[in-house]
Parts: sequence; structure tokens; C-alpha cells
Amino acid sequence: MENILEVNDISKFYKDFSLEHITFSVPRGMICGMIGENGAGKTTTISCIMDMLKADSGNVRVFGMDYEHAAREIKSRIGLVMDGLEQNPFLYVRDMEKIMRRLYQNWDSACFSSYLERFALPLDKRVKDLSKGMSVKLNFAIALSHGAELLILDEATSGLDPVMRDEILELLQEFVTDEKHSVLISSHITSDLDKIADYILFIHEGKISFFKSREDIEENYGVLHCRRELFEALSPDDYDAYIPEMYSYKVLLNNRAAVERHFRDVLADRATIEDIMLFYVKGVVR
Repeated sequence: MENILEVNDISKFYKDFSLEHITFSVPRGMICGMIGENGAGKTTTISCIMDMLKADSGNVRVFGMDYEHAAREIKSRIGLVMDGLEQNPFLYVRDMEKIMRRLYQNWDSACFSSYLERFALPLDKRVKDLSKGMSVKLNFAIALSHGAELLILDEATSGLDPVMRDEILELLQEFVTDEKHSVLISSHITSDLDKIADYILFIHEGKISFFKSREDIEENYGVLHCRRELFEALSPDDYDAYIPEMYSYKVLLNNRAAVERHFRDVLADRATIEDIMLFYVKGVVR
């Protein structure tokens, strides 16, 4: 399977924060969800991927190319939507067409018009008068109308109501159905990623703590509530982390079926992305 994005051992060092040895790849046709607490390094990682920041070490390859030799082509094939990213506030929505047509060689006017219609965006409104949701939709319409093969979203759906978020999630799933396009989406709304992500990348304190496919998570990961005796009987290979409680333990299993077969009276709940994040942040990681 061809990778559309390859991040190879990138590090970025600041006085009070370090992003260290970040390595992962995103295949074509896949949606990769990036999670982590505020300040964990998600936006720094995206900035390095977009060449907005220069990594101190490591490299990034997009579409099989690097920024040193093909920066302009790479950026023309990426659609970026970030929280707080706004167009010129005094322009009208209808003005976007003329401006973007000059910026992007592959700009598709008909595609842009269809998204404006689909999103019910008013042509006669200034950008500053758009609601939060309309501003996000405008940014998506722009990102999807210049032939982008990779969408990179940094908290792009934060602050949107559930109906609007669901509409955006459907759009992302449509985007990758031809298996030629991919999405990297950073979000605090883990329930959204539970719905659409093919891979989950968890960055904690500047390092990758967890990178698994959703299939692996759904089939193998579980949350077990048990007493000390059962916890001590578990093999350390059967879990990734645990949280001690007053009279019991919560355990993040990585081989749910095997544990349930071995301990016949044991039933574990399926692990959500939020469960995994909480275990890795608040629990004891093996």
C-alpha cells in the first residue's frame, strides 16, 4: 500500500518543550486521527509536515517527495484547514473564487461553486459576518477545490455543533473512498475519530505513545474492571496500562479475546479512543 505521507524521526526542540523522534506514515485511502492533550505537540507536528516549521532533525516526505526539492508542488496538493484559520475578513464569499483561482494552478471553479451550494454559503456575506460553522465550511470548500490529495486538519471541527460535525465527517469519508486521497486530522473530539479514523496516533509530551489501526483497537483492545487477585493473575503481555483504584483496578487490555478465553467469567468492555488516551495519560503504562 502506497504511503501518501511519511514522517521519519522528526524532532523539534524549544526551551520548554521538545518534540522527539516522531515517526509514522499514512497510506492512500486512509484517515489518520491524531490525539493528545493541549501542548502535547500535535500542532508542532503538523507545522513540520507543512514545512511551516523546520524540524531540527528527521525528514518528511509527501507524495514521495521532500520539501527541499518540491515544496511548491507538495503544497499545491495539500488542503489545510486549521482552527482559527480565517480568510480576509472584509472580502465577500464570492470574492474567494477570483483570489484562489490565481493562487492554485489546479483550481476548479465548478467544484468550488458546488461546495458553496452544498454548504449553503451566502455569496453576498463578508467573511467577518459568517458564523463559526460557515467559516469552517468556507475553508473546507477552498481546501477541496484545488485538487488536493491530502487533507490536513488541525482542530478544524472544534466548536461546531454535532450536526455540522457529522456533515464534515461524511465529507471526509467521501474524500477517501477512491483510495487515492487521505486525511490527517487532529481533534480533541475522540468520538468523531471513533467513527471515521482508520489509524489513531497519540502524541503525549512530545512523543508518540500509541499508533494503531482502528481494526486492531476494535478487535483486540478492551477495558477490564477487576479486583487485585485477577489483576495479579494477568500476564503483563495482555495489557498496555492500568489505573489502580481504591478496591480494584482498571486495565487496558491489548488481547481482550485471549483474556476472556483464559478467565471464563471475565468480560471486558470494548476500548474507545478516549479510554486509550486516559489510560496513557493517567495510568501506569507498561
